[in-house]
Amino acid sequence: MTVVMKGKPVADAISEKLIKEVEQLKSKSIEPKLTIIRIGAKGSDLAYERGALKRSKTIGISTQVVELPEDVTQENFLKEIKKANEDKSTNGILVFRPFPAHIDENAVKNAIDPAKDVDCMSPVNFEKVFEGDNSGFGPCTAEAVVQLLKYNKVPIKSTDITVVGASLVVGKPLSMMLLNEFATVSICHIFTKDTAAISCKSDVVISAAGKAKLIQTQHLKEGAIVVDVGINALPDGKICGDVDYDGVFDKVKAITPVPGGVGSITTSILASHVVKACKLQNNL
Repeated sequence: MTVVMKGKPVADAISEKLIKEVEQLKSKSIEPKLTIIRIGAKGSDLAYERGALKRSKTIGISTQVVELPEDVTQENFLKEIKKANEDKSTNGILVFRPFPAHIDENAVKNAIDPAKDVDCMSPVNFEKVFEGDNSGFGPCTAEAVVQLLKYNKVPIKSTDITVVGASLVVGKPLSMMLLNEFATVSICHIFTKDTAAISCKSDVVISAAGKAKLIQTQHLKEGAIVVDVGINALPDGKICGDVDYDGVFDKVKAITPVPGGVGSITTSILASHVVKACKLQNNL
């Protein structure tokens, strides 16, 4: 019988632990704070922001939202980041991507304080992911996948895993995180000649390609475990993942739903990074 690996139990377990940690911090008159800097009001940004604010409130993390107009100059955008960097009450900074065309992403990446960069924009934190240095902050979505696998007791060490997608936000850092856990990782991308020939040999297949129903039965071996990171809008307005969920369901051992899977864990990971940053900044 196929197991549906939902994200809520994972998120709740992380949150329960964080609530206790935040209570301990507040007993020392320390209150963790997340500052969100957002350009414009895209629906996807607002949806994630609402989730992050709700999760933060549940855990006891203070929040601040800085909303900037779509036509904000790069100079003013960087000023807001600098302000958050210098604000001693702010422990974590979240900046939404992608940026408008007139904003230089590299300038933003290098402007954000690595010690407050709770979603791995800074090259410093990205490098730490590749080095296996846990003192930094990995991308929240990539880390959510690892935590989901661990929560569901899916073996990672010595496991053959295919990651479909090689973005800097999910695919590449996730592959490095799995390598750091001693998995044997294959990475497929848009120019891979035959993704199915690679993925069908893997024990675990993780898709983060951003293409609706890309992964079909031929991509999976019998009894594979499937993690779907994709969030895609269909013409009828419904949301689906990268995996043909109904088509592969009976073939796999376990699978994540979309929505309700990996995405629902990311705000808990974000919160955990804010608490971690707060502790490090207070030498705890």
